[in-house]
Amino acid sequence: MRTALITGITGQDGAYLAQLLLDQGYAVHGLLRRSASADVIGERLRWLGILDRVKLVDGDLMDLSSAIRIVGGIKPDEVYNLAAQSFVAASWQQPLLTGAVTGMGAVNMLEAVRIVCPQARFYQASSSEMFGKIQQAVQSESTPFYPRSPYAAAKLYAHWMTVNYRESFGMHASSGILFNHESPLRGIEFVTRKVTDGVARIKLGLARELQLGNLDATRDWGHARDYVRAMWLMLQQDEAQDYVIATGRTTSIRDFCAMAFGHVGLDWQEFVRTSADLLRPAEVEVLLGDATKARTKLRWQPSVTLETMVAEMVEADLARHRGRTAAPVATRA
Repeated sequence: MRTALITGITGQDGAYLAQLLLDQGYAVHGLLRRSASADVIGERLRWLGILDRVKLVDGDLMDLSSAIRIVGGIKPDEVYNLAAQSFVAASWQQPLLTGAVTGMGAVNMLEAVRIVCPQARFYQASSSEMFGKIQQAVQSESTPFYPRSPYAAAKLYAHWMTVNYRESFGMHASSGILFNHESPLRGIEFVTRKVTDGVARIKLGLARELQLGNLDATRDWGHARDYVRAMWLMLQQDEAQDYVIATGRTTSIRDFCAMAFGHVGLDWQEFVRTSADLLRPAEVEVLLGDATKARTKLRWQPSVTLETMVAEMVEADLARHRGRTAAPVATRA
């Protein structure tokens, strides 16, 4: 039985990855930062029905001694570093924390693996946000990076340090440059889940409108379940490399709204309002990935269409909100 350690196991990707690895026969351990509320720590793992099948261990990416203790105790065959301060908008408000957790946290894990378990295979969750102000219309592994947020800059540091550890110490360390990937397990603060949750609330009479920022920003959206499969495939290769994971299709937030509202028979234009307060200080207007390398070397390709994913997310949010009493309509005296 192979053993895997996942940091960020309680997040969207961590939960789906844990499910995949359990299905593959792994013993799965997850790093757990105890600052989260006790009643929601395992919500996503519970939703997938696997909470009692994973072993959660207390630790913190910002504490190297903690990382060394955990890696040394578990002696994993594979380490997946998914933990981060991953909300782009929050990174302008917390740039130092983002740099410490998202950037230095990854290096702490790399160093812990190098010191106590150098034979383990390491995966770093890199991000398409690193491309930022895009230098090529379609982004591949050879496209120059141009980060446009503290989050993207921190991810870029972690990405290059992963490359450096691979080249300096011969570690089997790969980075997945993942484009946007969503699911019903996506956090409510992310725009896709904000949209589908808003659709459910409006359809059920729990809200009247949905406020968003830049509707013209376009992203290459796939399903998280497909993308964690790519992570696993990377660590099954004889040689560690970096891979872009994307669908090759870009869609605007405006069109995403149209799909989500259309799924429940509503016209999005009647309910969506834009707010200048929700605009980013520096916007990433377009992201579109070229996953040719992954398709060729990993034999990976997405299996869930954007339309199917949007419908799944809306239905999940409808199920969460059903049973609530419709919000009372305010009347003017």
